[in-house]
Amino acid sequence: MTQQKDHFSEMSAGDGVRAPYRKYQSWFAQQDVARLAKKAQEAEAFFRRTGITFNVYGQEDAEERLIPFDLVPRILSSSEWTKLSRGIEQRVRAINAFLHDVYNRQEILRAGVVPVGLVANNDAFLPQMMDFTPAGGVYTHIVGTDIVRTGEDDFYVLEDNARTPSGVSYMLENRETMLQMFPELFSQNRVQRVSDYPKNLRRSLEASAPAGCTGRPCVVVLTPGIHNSAYYEHSFLADQMGVELVEGHDLRVVDGHLAMRTTRGYKTIDVIYRRVDDDFLDPLTFNPSSMLGVPGIMDVYRAGNITITNAPGTGVADDKAIYSYVPDIVEFYTGEKAILKNVETYRCSEPDALKYVLDNLADLVVKEVHGSGGYGMLVGPAASKKELAAFADKLKAKPANYIAQPTLSLSTVPVMTDKGLAPRHVDLRPFALVSPNSIDIVPGGLTRVALTEGSLVVNSSQGGGTKDTWVLES
Repeated sequence: MTQQKDHFSEMSAGDGVRAPYRKYQSWFAQQDVARLAKKAQEAEAFFRRTGITFNVYGQEDAEERLIPFDLVPRILSSSEWTKLSRGIEQRVRAINAFLHDVYNRQEILRAGVVPVGLVANNDAFLPQMMDFTPAGGVYTHIVGTDIVRTGEDDFYVLEDNARTPSGVSYMLENRETMLQMFPELFSQNRVQRVSDYPKNLRRSLEASAPAGCTGRPCVVVLTPGIHNSAYYEHSFLADQMGVELVEGHDLRVVDGHLAMRTTRGYKTIDVIYRRVDDDFLDPLTFNPSSMLGVPGIMDVYRAGNITITNAPGTGVADDKAIYSYVPDIVEFYTGEKAILKNVETYRCSEPDALKYVLDNLADLVVKEVHGSGGYGMLVGPAASKKELAAFADKLKAKPANYIAQPTLSLSTVPVMTDKGLAPRHVDLRPFALVSPNSIDIVPGGLTRVALTEGSLVVNSSQGGGTKDTWVLES
């Protein structure tokens, strides 16, 4: 395998192989390349048959597409995972504390640690959540933390997904596929399980039920419907948890509680895992034209008769301008330094930062403050002069809409190509489940890989693929 210069290779170390990959490497050296190519085709056929697809919005050919799956696992040692999981737990606790604070006493704003305007003028901040605390004090029940690596011990958080993080179904299906195709690998390598995630998710959601709930809580997954890009995941998780998948028209408010239509009449719901954005959740409170939510659900919520996961208004915590303050947020609420580092971030709303960004646009990555999915961003080193000039005009027109970061030298892991193994850049999205009593982090997460040589963009909507992520037992 050829190694790219200046990039940390998670598999190679000097002339040898790093410890987590040694057993895999000895197995791979004995494999027939033609057999592996056939296995790759089998995996694609499996994903197509199972319906593991996503939609790409904003394109004329917005048909359902497969996310490419690479057969070479991304492997982490137990010690690497211990550091990561400790850092994620610390960060998730701090973000939850921040949300409780900004919707109640606002001590962090009064202390001047986070500028008031970044919260007050934020589209994701919901005044309707003021002076209200969800059941158990949990705002972010499911968090996906995007992490990149630049060296042996250098991990950085790229962004926090605190609204409705997606991708966990790919993590589970990737593992299932690898288990079916290469069972011998799992007898040779002691890999921690991810298959407990749906069971743990249901248990975590049930633990977050309202105080007045009696008996086993009734949990449902609310989807916008079959045309949503992540519909496969919604139906997959409902099925795996053994709960109902519902749409807005299946629900109504009955006697101050949320209820779903069944063949035996309406049944009261205690916890709703919603995959519908805030704006569409309740047409009586937010967007009046929404057909995706439930009229009156916010009244039921504020009365303490339903748990909505994640809580409305959590988006203020994963805003990219707020992101730049997360190390300060961690220290404010925990009294500890952040275990996981942030990427250096320039807030274009600040005149000095804007001048620096405009002067160095060709070397930076610029992102929309509210953007996601790789849309609306500029990768300076890969942009043409024309693209740079056009983006500079956008920045000057609305500087507060953007942040900028240096282009990190992301780590590489091997992928299968026609010419054998070749290095490609990756990130990692581990998933944390938060309940009033615990934080459970699935060992691994979703590894996204930039399949184009040299590319740093891993998003599936931009041509990226996925890998199975192994965390080895100690």
